[in-house]
This record gives sequence, structure tokens and C-alpha cells, in this order.
Amino acid sequence: MSVREYLKLSRSFNAVLTGVSPVMGAIAMEQYNILTLFLLFLISFFGHTYGFVLNDIIDYNIDKTSKEISDRPLVSGTISIKKAWIYAIFSMMISFIIAFYLALTTSIYYPIIVLALSAVFVTIYDLISKKIPGMDIILTISIFFLILYGASTVVKDIFNVTKLALIVCILGSIQVLFMNAIAAGMKDIENDYRRGARTLAIKMGVRIIDGELKVPITFKSLAYGIQLVDILLVLLPFFIVWDVTKLSILQYLQWGIIIIIGIILFILSSKLLNMKYFDRKKARGYIGSHYMINFTIVPIMLMTLNPWAGLIMFLPGLGFILSNIILHGTITQPKTM
Repeated sequence: MSVREYLKLSRSFNAVLTGVSPVMGAIAMEQYNILTLFLLFLISFFGHTYGFVLNDIIDYNIDKTSKEISDRPLVSGTISIKKAWIYAIFSMMISFIIAFYLALTTSIYYPIIVLALSAVFVTIYDLISKKIPGMDIILTISIFFLILYGASTVVKDIFNVTKLALIVCILGSIQVLFMNAIAAGMKDIENDYRRGARTLAIKMGVRIIDGELKVPITFKSLAYGIQLVDILLVLLPFFIVWDVTKLSILQYLQWGIIIIIGIILFILSSKLLNMKYFDRKKARGYIGSHYMINFTIVPIMLMTLNPWAGLIMFLPGLGFILSNIILHGTITQPKTM
């Protein structure tokens, strides 16, 4: 079986984002050791693979009826369900083997429990996400623990995790909540509704009627509200962690960039939520662009600690684009999304 198909199954287009999640938690704790950060990336990368492969296995009966995602390996038949199970379990094992190695090298063992909690919550999410509305919060909790895992590997007592690191944990969770509850809910609305899935978008009344997309004001308000909280929270450390009366030129520049990014994100969200006719290809384009931009704001904020932290902002977008070009022949519209 080709590596290409397994990379598709792994959802490699956003694997780099998940990979850098615990890295940002560690950097928020002022961990700059390249080897340690790389190990955290690998732990999360393989955990990401486990989560998405399991999700595809659980959702197979729903996904196989959609022509829009026929490129997914389980739907196309290029990878069997049995091989997918083996791949998922193997990925999780690799993730924890690396985590145990990191624990041995640092003599800090309790973070393994934090990582295990993240894995438990993502498993629960995969099992019930299409059956009970609002379960996106379960995935949000999983991401919170994943970022907290990265932060906790730096200190011997979890209660010594800093306010900044906790804010980063919350920010990452909120960003994933938007991508999953809002963006993914919109993207999959046609097939999910037809197959009787019970997602938050469907529960809140998002519908396609005679080809026209109907998005209730309540769902739009939720989307804009999550986006607003995201932007406000990323500015919070400038007030409660750093002295807002003594901001440097760099920090004022950070403010300006974050505000500009916030405006762009609201524009993209508006275009997605106000499409008159549902066009999955166009929706994927808006979501892909939103994805690349949204996850730059935390690294930009972390530049106050270390200017080099800003380099992280390029990694999710770069991984997204390269994966799409190599696997799907597109830039912002992965066919397995």
C-alpha cells in the first residue's frame, strides 16, 4: 500500500497544526530545547494520526455515501478497515513510547497522565461526535490537555504551569472548537443531514433547502462569538502577564498584526456563513484559508517571550499547503477534508 494513501488517512494537511500544539505549550513555559520540542511534535503528530484514523473508521458508514469525500482511503477502498485499525493503534503506541522516553530523560513522569487524558477524550469524541450534538466540546477538552501536556513537561509540579501557558491551552482549544463545531459542521452539512448525523450545526438549524444554504442567526452568532473570544484572549497576556504600560515597539507591532488577522478571520467566517448556495469546494477554500491564518496568532503573541517563536506561525500553513499540493493537487482545498 502506498505511503500516499496512509498520509491521506492521517489527514496530513492539518497534522502539523496538531503537532505544534504541545510545542506552543512548552514554549509558553520558556522551553527552547530543539530536541525536546521536536519530540513533543512527534508525540502529537502520531496522536493526531490515531485520532483521525479512528474517526474515519467510526464514521465510515456515513462517509461512504458522500461523493465529495470519495478520496478518503477508507471510502475509496485503498485501505481496509482492518489495516486502518492496525495503523491507528500503532500510531498511538509510537506516541506514548516517545512520551515515555521524554519522561525518562527529564525525570518528569506525571505528564504521561495528562497525555493519556487527551487520548481518552479524543477517543470519546470519535465514538459519539455524530450521535450527540455539541460533542465538539469533548475534542476541545482533548486539545486543552494536549497543549497542557507540552507545558507540563517543563515543570515537576503541574500547579507550577504559568498563567501564560494556561491561556495558550485555552486559545488552542477555542481555535479547534471553531474549526470543528463551525467550519467542519458547515463543510459536512449536506451529507450529515442526509444521513441523520446529530452535529451541533444540524441541531442549531443549519440546512440546505433546494440547494440554498440556510444558516440561522443563532449559529452565526455562535461562530462570531467564538472568533471574538479567540482574538480577545490572545491579547489578554499583554494585560495580565506583561506590563501593558511598558510595551515595546515589537509588542505594539504584535497588537497591530493580531488585530489585522482578526479582521481577516471575520471576513472569511462571514463568507463561509453567508454562502447563498452550498458549494463544498468553495467552503473548503474558505476553511483552508481560515485555518492557515487563524493558527498564526498564538505564535505571534509568544514572540514577546522569544522572537524566534514567531517561526511556528509558518509551520501549520506550510504543512497544509505542501500536503495539499503533493496529495491532492490543490492549495487550500484538501479532498479528504
